[in-house]
Amino acid sequence: MKEGIHPQYKEVDVVCACGATFKTGTTKNTDVIRVEICNKCHPYFTGKQKLVDAGGRVDKFKKKYGI
Repeated sequence: MKEGIHPQYKEVDVVCACGATFKTGTTKNTDVIRVEICNKCHPYFTGKQKLVDAGGRVDKFKKKYGI
């Protein structure tokens, strides 16, 4: 590798809006990265994700058109 062409890689704190914090590596020139959502508050990871009832849509279509 060539000397002096690569950005400085360092460890920073990531702070979520929910209050959770963790460390990660980055080349950004900052000490703290702030995010709006993380794995502690994201609906997919917390089990609060809403699923669309696709079966209900099909039944509604069949009822509407008499199929």
